[in-house]
Amino acid sequence: MLSRVANSIYWINRYIERAENYSRFVSVNLNLALDAPGILTEQWEPLLIATADNYGFYEHHNRANRDNVIDYMTFDKRNPNSIYSCLAAARENARTIRESITKDMWEHINIFYLKIKETQSAKNWDVEQLQQFFTEIRDGCQLFWGIVDATVTRNEAYHFGRMGRFLERADKTSRFLDVRYFTLLPDDEAFGSPQELLIWTSVLKSVGAFNMYRQEHRVINPSHIVEFLVLDKSFPRSVFYCIRQAELSLYEISGHKITEGYSNLAEKTLSKLRHEIEFTEVEDIFEKALHPYLDEFQIKNNNVAKGIFDVYFGLKPVEQ
Repeated sequence: MLSRVANSIYWINRYIERAENYSRFVSVNLNLALDAPGILTEQWEPLLIATADNYGFYEHHNRANRDNVIDYMTFDKRNPNSIYSCLAAARENARTIRESITKDMWEHINIFYLKIKETQSAKNWDVEQLQQFFTEIRDGCQLFWGIVDATVTRNEAYHFGRMGRFLERADKTSRFLDVRYFTLLPDDEAFGSPQELLIWTSVLKSVGAFNMYRQEHRVINPSHIVEFLVLDKSFPRSVFYCIRQAELSLYEISGHKITEGYSNLAEKTLSKLRHEIEFTEVEDIFEKALHPYLDEFQIKNNNVAKGIFDVYFGLKPVEQ
């Protein structure tokens, strides 16, 4: 398979996953605004900081209010991570490799992008309209995953895309958890308060984890939530599950058996990260503190992506 084609398939999946997760990020604060009016409604900056979009945001805006943040994370072409930018990039990648993806994949991405392109702004929308819009974004992304699952042969192309999707999802799940760190509460409403429990509940709902979490745990407990979203081996959006699935696809691409050890730098980096998470307990995370742990994970996850680029996508000089 050409590295150019593999790279495009990898990034199509990362961009679609990123668009879905950005719609979920905004839902975090919209849910909080409904559940805790007057307390958390104006705290939109945590979303920007958790996604590392705050630097670019303040180049164009002076204040992180609802309209500015939603517009920047959704429609702003100057933000390379906005939902519009992600769908535009996914469509462009798909256009250049139409012969390597299915007709259903291309048509869905194209229609999905054109629909978002027609929506220029949501500044005058109420909360209900915004919730409906972001639900449609999530539905569109999940329909894409269904199309991929139903129409793509389980070959190298499939595994490059799958690997990109799960690496992106692992990163964004860690950032959902980090939203709590950047959300400020009054001193008398800190740890264990109803307001903090609302934040944790919104985090669970935003990653679609609330019902599965409640099947395992009766109460909303930060320690249990962190354990569920980071270490759970079965939930499809947990950090460990995503890293494990990305690792399986990476070894499928090379044809090397995991039991025989790694065969290249990408496999070494990803397997090492998976082992570290697998043998971590929730007490270890809180001993280090949640934010530093998640920050360290995001750096290591980025190193995995760099390793994959160097091994499979990076241009190498031709030896004379």
